[in-house]
Amino acid sequence: MSEVLIQNAHTALTMDDTRRELRDADILIRDGVIVELGHGLTTGGDVIDAKNCVVTPGLVNTHHHLYQTLTRAVPGGQDALLFGWLQTLYPIWSHFGPEEMFTSAQIGLAELALSGCTMTSDHLYLFPNGATLDDTIAAAQEVGLRFHPTRGAMSIGESDGGLPPDSLVEKERLILDDCIRVVDRFHDASPGAMVRVGLAPCSPFSVSRDLMRDAALLARDKGVMLHTHLAENLEDIAYSLAKFGCRPGQYAEELGWVGDDVWHAHCVKLDGAEIDLFARTKTGVAHCPCSNCRLGSGIAPVRAMRDAGVPVGLGVDGSASNDAGNLIGEARQTMLLQRVARGADAMSAREALEIATRGGAEVLGRGGECGQLRVGYRADIAIWDVSGVESAGSWDPAALLLAGPTRVRDLIVEGKEIVRDGQFATFDLASAIVRQNKLAGQLADKV
Repeated sequence: MSEVLIQNAHTALTMDDTRRELRDADILIRDGVIVELGHGLTTGGDVIDAKNCVVTPGLVNTHHHLYQTLTRAVPGGQDALLFGWLQTLYPIWSHFGPEEMFTSAQIGLAELALSGCTMTSDHLYLFPNGATLDDTIAAAQEVGLRFHPTRGAMSIGESDGGLPPDSLVEKERLILDDCIRVVDRFHDASPGAMVRVGLAPCSPFSVSRDLMRDAALLARDKGVMLHTHLAENLEDIAYSLAKFGCRPGQYAEELGWVGDDVWHAHCVKLDGAEIDLFARTKTGVAHCPCSNCRLGSGIAPVRAMRDAGVPVGLGVDGSASNDAGNLIGEARQTMLLQRVARGADAMSAREALEIATRGGAEVLGRGGECGQLRVGYRADIAIWDVSGVESAGSWDPAALLLAGPTRVRDLIVEGKEIVRDGQFATFDLASAIVRQNKLAGQLADKV
């Protein structure tokens, strides 16, 4: 039996059903699970002094392309819209292999962890030169985050009217075979699972209608979740109307891509009927505010989604379209964009943080065990030091998104310290950064 006691926290934001906020709080963890919240708790195990700290559930990232951390700020793609940006990056990504996938994922996961993230999904949809989903799973196991990788795919290349080059697409039978392989090898449906695999054809403009339908049937047979991009910008809507004769939400519904086992990335351009469809079916949305700004896609109707009852979580999206992986920054951007669109009272700092924690856990199907500081829940916890310059003068240190740090002091996943005093306890980040920059330089030389 292992115990950890987080002691004397300035405030613990529980995100439980009553949204309790505990002052001068202690949190007792046993074997990876929260067993008590209160005051004056004791332990024979390790003690973490949280004086002058705000404690939150770990943040949850519901959409990422970890391989893209090797291609940040690429010239030619810095000022492009979505489709042009993809056409710039596809040829570069074609040079990736297992080492690039592993290292890029490792760096992306580290960046997420330092921004308070304890659980992340990943959408990997291209597999050049022998790369597999196994590469990113290995990186997550080394870093120590709870991981929801999705086996993505592209099957319609340029010669068939798709967006990606033919060299990056796969045969659909081989895609489905590998989906079965990775689910059977890695998916863990048990409580507290550290790895759960999903299926994720890339987008309606890079896979066939048959693959979308077959992936949905396979996912439900295997009991795993489904993920894709949907309604990201006006180009996306125009493509759907021209190719399918309907809006993206209708296309998704026709192919079985709605339900509480499905979540879609972006959804910037959902209309009222599509929002009602998602609310009725409990279909989740991964809101990616910084990427949507960076690519000029627009402001997603998050307030309308939340009010209708659509499950919404946050995503940093690919580091090549963001170009950062800071999840607490995404939460602040979510709050600010809804205020820009609908007024200063459209979203509070605490609601945006709720979306980043509890909301993300619910979208990924982990709402019953993650995303809250609550007895019986997994001990995925972020500790934020509010004694620094970012919070100096704040009358409400718990309003982290208004005046607070953007980097955690400590991060705990399944009861284990991943980050301690701002430094990784699980792997050598400095060496990984050197390796990452070397690989990025080699890619630049090739293209």
